[in-house]
Amino acid sequence: MQLSVAYCGRSQVARTTAGLAVSLAPNLRRDRVSFTGTLRQPLRFREAVSALHDVVVSDLRFKRKDKTGYEQWKREEKEREGRIRREAVAARRKDLLGEFNTPVAAGLEANFNRCKSRYWAARQKYSSYLQREDPQLWRLLMPCDPVITVSPDVVFFECFSADESSYGCLTVDRGAFEAERDVSLGTTNVDYSWRLYDHFQEIRSYRETRFTIDPLGFEVQTQADAATYREEKIELPPSWLRGFSTLQSAMSLPMRRVPVSREGVYSLLAFLKRNKAKASPRAVRFELIPGQPTAIVLEPWERRVVLHSIPYQGSRAEVIRVWGRDRLRVLARLLPVLDGADVYLLGTGLPSFWVMRMGEMQLTLGLSGWTTNDWTSGGSALDQLAPPVDPAPAMLNEVAAAFRENTRWTLDALATRVRAPAPAVSAGLNKLALLGQVIHDLPHEVYRWRQIMPVTLSAEVIGPENPETVAARQMPPRAVRLTLDHTDAKGMRHLAGSADGRTGVEVTLDADERIVAGQCGCSYFFTGGLRKGPCRHLQAVRNKALNPDPSGGTLETWYRRFAPVGV
Repeated sequence: MQLSVAYCGRSQVARTTAGLAVSLAPNLRRDRVSFTGTLRQPLRFREAVSALHDVVVSDLRFKRKDKTGYEQWKREEKEREGRIRREAVAARRKDLLGEFNTPVAAGLEANFNRCKSRYWAARQKYSSYLQREDPQLWRLLMPCDPVITVSPDVVFFECFSADESSYGCLTVDRGAFEAERDVSLGTTNVDYSWRLYDHFQEIRSYRETRFTIDPLGFEVQTQADAATYREEKIELPPSWLRGFSTLQSAMSLPMRRVPVSREGVYSLLAFLKRNKAKASPRAVRFELIPGQPTAIVLEPWERRVVLHSIPYQGSRAEVIRVWGRDRLRVLARLLPVLDGADVYLLGTGLPSFWVMRMGEMQLTLGLSGWTTNDWTSGGSALDQLAPPVDPAPAMLNEVAAAFRENTRWTLDALATRVRAPAPAVSAGLNKLALLGQVIHDLPHEVYRWRQIMPVTLSAEVIGPENPETVAARQMPPRAVRLTLDHTDAKGMRHLAGSADGRTGVEVTLDADERIVAGQCGCSYFFTGGLRKGPCRHLQAVRNKALNPDPSGGTLETWYRRFAPVGV
């Protein structure tokens, strides 16, 4: 998808007689969004926006070691072997040309292959060189500038990391500003650069800091001033939109909220700073027992961080393991201004969300299951593990109309407004979040209307749904049979049956009725197991057990199964 952005000038931090003035240049291609106010706690904003910057430039993907000498030896050996081959080919070609009258252009195929290889090698080498040696220029080539939203009660920024495995959202309550003026609600992109980040480090508590989303930029009607007007066309990779939308859909699902004290966050970061795991497993394990202190265990050292002052308020005991702990180091800057944190957990191996509370500011850090498992690949598995939900189009229209009247709603208030049961409204919110229209504000426990793109997204733009999930949903009910449905003493539900002529299908569901193990003889399961999500046969058997009557009760069943548990 191609995104057009246009800015009048650049975002900057200017010195004034009263202090510093933070001026952000908004995207002229979007609706008017403006805001001006003076920060009451500038240090908190400096540390929070700096942590958000660390999320943007974070890239923990595997980087190869320097093998310059070895590669030089390989090139020399390859050149020597190539010379021998060329001499042999030239001799044979000479013999062949002597036998035929049609001449062959000298070196045509070799020149073509050499030029093609040289082009792609140079292109990849230059991309890696920019990221390593010129981060400022590399930053200008990031997929998309951060997104900022001005709401009646908050102002929040959103961004993705370079490796698309981390999501950051900085929420600032409007009460953090004084002397507000020129307020226009909406969502837009803002120009952001490394120079602006460097200027943010100059913010101090002893001088005034004025924050501005420049409203004058939206009054520019022509491109007469070429020195200040910039227009760019950014080609968004398919994984960006799909990942961002899948993330919003994941955030809209019910989750376990685990409060963590500042001392607990410090203990985690300090231990990870001093130690590096050299062997698996590398998970962060949450041991949750109702009424007991929460224990966070770092594997493989089995380092326990027990939160004695914060007992778990959930209704059942469970153990949840999540990954991505190295990406938590971006939160280190927030420790001096941190009040506490909340961790929102979907389940083992699924995305987790860490909400850092700093008075009137909150930073949400979303982590995919693994660094190499970005939101696109991880999201596909998440789509499969979530029960199929197909809200009615009329319900989506009703929910969208309610958000046009008021940009923030709780689930109960929205259900009352549209006069629909909570399950149907919850399914509609989940769908709108997937389309990039709604965001679930975890710190404030409300849903907000926020269009991530200046145009309305569709399922075709975001990307196709996983074919295994579609095939399982479209499988006729009579093609699926259930021969075993047993729940053991540990709460694990074991299913067996057949689907679409495939016999010997076995599925194990946990207490959340998510697939944790399975067995199938199809090629999809044979090659990937559950790493890419369950195959269509496992999903069909699970859907048959969870919803024996597919003609009705789908939304009711889904809502009862995923209703929030505990706090």
